[in-house]
Amino acid sequence: MSETRKWGKYTLEFKMEAVRLVKDGQAVSVTPNVLGIPEASLDNCVRLNAKGQLKGTGDKLVIAEQMELARHRAKLARVTMERDILKKATAYFARESL
Repeated sequence: MSETRKWGKYTLEFKMEAVRLVKDGQAVSVTPNVLGIPEASLDNCVRLNAKGQLKGTGDKLVIAEQMELARHRAKLARVTMERDILKKATAYFARESL
């Protein structure tokens, strides 16, 4: 990760959404970029959620539009990855049939 990000305080809802994305199968390496958070923050959220100790703060409010945008970015990243895999598979099988 070449760009420097500020560490922030996030609401419980935002943290729960990040954990949900990981549990739903989104790669842990992709999710922080989609949500705009450091990977260490996501790791902490997932770890604390597993222990039942996940807490949030009201210092940095995340409005519903930001949550929706994060969900759409996550879905776009997943679909883009799937498309790239299908492109490679199609090219591979096209070569095989020649």
